[in-house]
Amino acid sequence: MPTYVLMTKLAPEVSKQMKDRAKIGRAWLDRVKEKCPEVKFLAHYALLGGHDFLDIYEAPDSETAAKVSMISLAHGAFESQSWTAIPYKRFLELTEEI
Repeated sequence: MPTYVLMTKLAPEVSKQMKDRAKIGRAWLDRVKEKCPEVKFLAHYALLGGHDFLDIYEAPDSETAAKVSMISLAHGAFESQSWTAIPYKRFLELTEEI
């Protein structure tokens, strides 16, 4: 399955709810599992910088990845982007083809 990187920036009002962060995060993950059961999460990181969270996950296609981003927006994200991630070895193989 293709790998995606989800970059999330929380809305200011959600960022102020730090004590509820675990509950909000669990609700988001439960919704993703309900609506996109084929998604497999590989890593989850909290960030200090331009984004609040980074998730690495596998999904069968870009439409499913878009759903993950939309679920994030519905659960308090101000910005949510899913990027395609290509393994470096495969990237090098692709460069040989051009």
